[in-house]
Amino acid sequence: MSFLSRKAVMVSEDQALPGRDEVMPLSNKHAVLGTPIQPPFPQHLQQAIFGLGCFWGAERKFWLLDGVYTTAVGYSGGFTQNPAYEEVCSGMTGHNEVVLVVYDPEKISYQQLLSVFWESHNPTQGMRQGNDMGTQYRSGIYTFDEEQASLATLSKVRYGESLEAAGIGEITTEILPAKPFYYAEEYHQQYLHKNPNGYCGLGGTGISCSL
Repeated sequence: MSFLSRKAVMVSEDQALPGRDEVMPLSNKHAVLGTPIQPPFPQHLQQAIFGLGCFWGAERKFWLLDGVYTTAVGYSGGFTQNPAYEEVCSGMTGHNEVVLVVYDPEKISYQQLLSVFWESHNPTQGMRQGNDMGTQYRSGIYTFDEEQASLATLSKVRYGESLEAAGIGEITTEILPAKPFYYAEEYHQQYLHKNPNGYCGLGGTGISCSL
């Protein structure tokens, strides 16, 4: 099996890298919004976690939205505690590159966040997104409660119908209860703001998602 083929297969928990107890040191200030990126957050806010390919471009999709309090990139969905970027890229952590979105439900709904999620990438590509190959680029929605899980599942069905009608393919997005979110290194946070000409491999299907 080639290296790229191995990276497209989820590692088992007993084979995953062990990680470490030390958390990632961060400045805890959003470079665009000026808000904290680590809890505690104001009590009226809610959280969402999405994986839609390389997290650099994915995070920017959400920090631009009115009603989003803060965003951060990190690793979730796998097994390794407090992983480093290189470990996640090895495919030996089980983690996905994800975006944590903290939002005000009085200003923006979870359904609106789901619409942005679906429209911002191609959710039919399995363990890759465009030219980015590996389990860390899989499409995923990680939910914090039953309401989020229900809304996410319904949105997957509805958007899947739209994609099927367009002949694009079957959605491979996983919808799972949120596991621990491990913050990525400081230089990854708001990367495309710090590096305006940086890489962004996101590309949607061109099919709108109205929920």
